[in-house]
This record gives sequence, C-alpha cells and structure tokens, in this order.
Amino acid sequence: MKLINDKQWRSLRAKILAFIGDRPRSQRQFAALVIDGSLCLAAVWIAFSLRVGAWEFISRPIATFAACALVLWYPIAWQAGVYRSLIRYSGARTVADLAVACGLLMVPLIVICVAFRPPDVPRTLSVLHPIIFLLLLAGSRIAIRFALLDLLKVVDANARRMLVYGAGRAGQQLALSLRHESQVHLVGFIDDDVRLDGQRLDGVPVFGAFRLHQLLADTDVDEVLLAIPSASRARRREIIETLQNEEVYVRSLPSLTNVIDGSITVNDLREIQIEELLGREAVVANELLMGRTILGKTVMVSGAGGSIGSELCRQIIRCRPARLILLEQSEFALYSIEQEIRELMRRLGISVPLDLELANVSERSSMRRVYHHYRPETVFHAAAYKHVPLVEANPISGLRNNIMGTLHSVEAAEEVGVTNFTLISTDKAVRPTNIMGASKRVCELILQARAASTGVKTVFSMVRFGNVLGSSGSVVPLFKTQIAAGGPVTLTHREITRYFMTIPEASQLVIQASAMAKGGEVFVLDMGEPVRIIDLARTMVRLSGLSVREADHPDGDIEIVETGLRPGEKLYEELLIGNNPEQTNHPRIMRAREGLLPWTELGAMLKQLDTTIRGTGDSVAAMRIVSMLVPEYEADAAWAGRPGGTSAGGE
Repeated sequence: MKLINDKQWRSLRAKILAFIGDRPRSQRQFAALVIDGSLCLAAVWIAFSLRVGAWEFISRPIATFAACALVLWYPIAWQAGVYRSLIRYSGARTVADLAVACGLLMVPLIVICVAFRPPDVPRTLSVLHPIIFLLLLAGSRIAIRFALLDLLKVVDANARRMLVYGAGRAGQQLALSLRHESQVHLVGFIDDDVRLDGQRLDGVPVFGAFRLHQLLADTDVDEVLLAIPSASRARRREIIETLQNEEVYVRSLPSLTNVIDGSITVNDLREIQIEELLGREAVVANELLMGRTILGKTVMVSGAGGSIGSELCRQIIRCRPARLILLEQSEFALYSIEQEIRELMRRLGISVPLDLELANVSERSSMRRVYHHYRPETVFHAAAYKHVPLVEANPISGLRNNIMGTLHSVEAAEEVGVTNFTLISTDKAVRPTNIMGASKRVCELILQARAASTGVKTVFSMVRFGNVLGSSGSVVPLFKTQIAAGGPVTLTHREITRYFMTIPEASQLVIQASAMAKGGEVFVLDMGEPVRIIDLARTMVRLSGLSVREADHPDGDIEIVETGLRPGEKLYEELLIGNNPEQTNHPRIMRAREGLLPWTELGAMLKQLDTTIRGTGDSVAAMRIVSMLVPEYEADAAWAGRPGGTSAGGE
C-alpha cells in the first residue's frame, strides 16, 4: 500500500517548489554560501585524508588549511560571478565559472603553502583541494538542478506543448528555462543540422528540420519557439513562411545579446515581427555617408516626435553631432523622445547637448526665431500631417502644416545659411489622389524651385519612400490590436498593395541620401516588392496561432472584412512620376528626374494659397490652387458640396 498517492505527491512537490521559488534572492544566495562553505570543508578533509593516507576528521593542520581556504574562497567566488546566477539554471557556463574560481583559489593557496609553509600542511594540498572542491561544487549544482527540474517539477495536465527551433546554445538555454514552467511541456528540438536527427540533448529529443511538418501533425504542438538569433534574415523568413501555414503560435528570441550573457529566459521571447517577413537583408550603412552631414555639426529634426523623426534622432545621436535640436509641436511626443534620447546617450556613453523646441512649423515667426537662435547646419524636415483620411477631412490644416510649414522652414534655413536641408517626402506625392499626397508634392516643388534659384547656398534635397512598418497609424499595429481582440481584421480593399520598409532602414537611407545631395535631387528609396495588404493580414493571423475564417474555412478564428476604399485612397502606390530613375553610388537609393516650376511662378501661387488659408479658409479655393500646382491631382468635386466650401472643423 502506498504511503502517499500520486495526487498527494504532486501537491507536495508543488508546495516544495513554491516554497523555494518564493524565497528572496538574498536567502537563496545565503543558502548557496552555506552549502559551498560546507563543501569547501569537506574538500579539505577529503584532500588531507587522501594525501596522508589516513582518515582524520579534525586536527590543527586541517583547521589551519580550512581557515585559509574559506577566507580566500568567498571574495574570489564573488568576484568571479559564481553567486550571480541561480543554481537551478546551472549549465556549462556555470561549471566554467566554478572552474575559473577554483583555479584562482589555487594560486594563493600555493603561495601560502610554499612561501609560509604552515606546520604539518602538505604543499600538494594546495593543488589537490581546489580540484576536489571543483568536483563537489559541480556535483552539487547538477544534483540541485536535477532535483528541481526532474524530481520536483509538476507539469500541468493542460500544459502547452512546445518545440524549440534551434539546438544551439540559445536553444539549450531557452529549453533549460522552459523546464521550470509547469504550464509548458517541451516536446523536443528542431534543427537544420540533419546529423542531430534522432539524438537527445539533455534528455530531450532532437529532430531534423525535414521532419517538421510530420512532427507538428503527430505531436499536436501548440507553439514553436525560434532560438536561432544568429540566422540570416532570409533563413528566418523561410522558416517563418513554413510555419505560418501550420496554425501554430510562433515566438522568437530577438538577438544574440542574451545568448552571450548566458541569461535567456521565457521572458526574452517575443512575437514574430512582421518586418522579419517583409523586410530584406539589411545593407550595412556607409559610415562615411552617415557622418558627413552630422558628425560635429549642429543638427535639427522637425517633427522629432513622429515615427520617422524619432528614428532619425536615434540614428543621428549615434553619429555624434555637436548639438541636436528636437523641434515638435506635440508636448507629449517631445517629452517622450527627449527621455528616450537621453537614455540612449547614457547607454552609449556619450554626451550631446539637446535642445527642445515646442513649436509649430506653420508659424513663420516661430521658424525664424528657432533658426536664427540655433543656426543649424543640417536640417531634416519630417514635420507633416500624414494620415490620409484625416487630412482629407481637414484640408486647410493639412495644407497649412505641410506646405506652409515647409515653406517657412525653407525660408528660415536660407536666411541663416543652413548647409543641408532634407525633406522627408512620400510615395503618395506621385500622381496623388489625396490632399496629403498633393501637399507633399507641393513641398517637393518648393525645394526644387529654391535649389534651382540663383544665389542659394543651401543644398536642398528630398527623399521619397513608401510605408514604414510599425509607424503610427499604419496597418500593422492596427491588425495586431484587431487580432488580439478576436477580430475582425478590417482592410479597405482586397487588392490594395503597399510598399513597406523598416523605420531604421528608412532613416539610415535618408541620412545617407542627404550626404549625397548636390542640390534639388528627389531621392527615391528602393522599397523592394509591393505587398498585398490582405496577404499581410493573413500572415499576421496565422503567426498568432490562429486561422482565417473564409468561405472555404467557416470554422476559422479571425474574419477578414473589406470596408471599402477611403476618400483619396489608392489601390497601388508609385515611387516615380516618370520612368527614368538614375542609380547612385548606394544600391538602395535612386535619383528621380522630376519636373519643377520656376520660383517666380511657384512663389506667386504660394502667396495666393497662404492668403486663402489664413484669410477665408475656403477649402475649394485652396484645393483649386493646389490642383494648378500639381496637374496630376484633380480635386474631388465633392468639395463643392461642403457647407460654406470650408474644411471640416470650421476652418
């Protein structure tokens, strides 16, 4: 008859584990110190007895050597980091740290035994003791780990079944962390190295990647964890594309940093980022181009709190400017980017003067004040309203901020002799069908016209690119929110396509394009292949471990719903007005040949636009002027139907 049944044993194990896990770290460290002290004394006794050939438990020589060993061990072990890691996470790295500490302990013991010759203490004890001590320490770590992971671990009946993709160091550390989780059952490892197929790693089976589909079907795996931080982006994309058709939840380790530190845990896992599927292999930034307009210069970023502006600030600070001016009209956005940049400088160990300007670029007086006060040498003008439906509903605000803000910034830049002025433009400026795109094309015309004017010393250029992944108002964060809420995922049209690029890549290319400018260039970034938004939505649903509810799969989890194109929205975006881009010295940056208007003609029409915006606020009249400046854009006849011909919001 059993003294204790399985249920009681499981309950007892759970209580023991909970008791151990709830102990403060200081208590667990103290327990480790006591255990190691006892093992140090045991090693002295064993070493002495083996050396003299007689079993003695206590004597003056044993006490003398034990006192020396204990006094030396604790500061050496603490300095070597022996007590910085928890025993239950012990692995090869822990044993290596113990070996280093015992090796360091051997040195002063040899000095003491050889130089001072304690009475009746054999000199060979100084070598024999650290070796025996190391064996005892390593054995204790293995025993404690075995007890916690195998004897005491309680696996919940409803535990999630997981596979770790990658049997390397990262995978091993992650698997070790998973073994402490009662809600997790580790099915095995998957690895690209076919030689590992059929092997076992720390008692866990390893399967070759060629068996992935069969394994997922046979074992009913809930989640696959990618532990391949050193793999190329192309290989990661290939694996993720394979997994997205399997209806399993996929998470990943983000980088090699924690692998190097030997501190990987379940908390380091994150959801698969969509840029891992849409992004390309990153081209290493040209450091010469990155620093040409920034290193040692006074740099200003307008719209510094926006998606592109904030990333520009992060990249710029790494290039060591003499001063960085953050210009932003949103108080919260300015505060947020300031805190982030200061923390980044702290981590990088650098100090760059930061100046914060809470100002609106559409106010001419504010721009003249800011530019004359700081006299920047390099300016990145990222301030703009970019959300198409909002600008469509508020045209006067959009035109004032985008067009007049750019004009006032350009005028102030010329007055103070800015060396390089770069405008952040958009693919929506090409044959625009919406007010936002038309306004950005006018901004481009302003820079082109000023660059072509005689006597202008400022190098004006503009960089045009498509959507950036994860920016405010983009589809990726929206889809994530909708999937988390259980759907539906909404898109405007199933055939709509967009170009995508990661924010860091776009910002680096903007800085490098600025360095290549001679004056008046419209730079176009290579955005890769366009992506169908419905394919993006399906991918994000599947990577969440869910299925798409469609006509041929009515039992799916998330439905994708079309809502219809919004006012001014295109099905397809373009990057060029013409079809004759020129290659530059950078593989991802092209130079477009676009038409321009002479400043005499453009300046006069801008005055009319400014008068209309600041005077009557008549949207129809304002859009008529924009249509004359951008012939490809035809103002929607619906403007005439608005009450009083004004924009929404009473402007």
